[in-house]
Amino acid sequence: MEALYGFLAFFAIALIGWAIAELKAKADNYVSTEQEDAAMQAYLDGQKKNGYTEQSIRDVIKSIATKGFSAI
Repeated sequence: MEALYGFLAFFAIALIGWAIAELKAKADNYVSTEQEDAAMQAYLDGQKKNGYTEQSIRDVIKSIATKGFSAI
């Protein structure tokens, strides 16, 4: 019976924590400024000028070791 009380207490604490996290996310109303947008655009333009291209998931899988290491 004590295990059931412990589980219920854990469940109640988890629900309270989840509710706090949801309310905190809804209360955040951050809006970026024009300066931040301009800085981000300058950063992205600089990346494109230096040859950066965004990879798809297939490109990433081709470029990483997905088969592991050989034993010898």
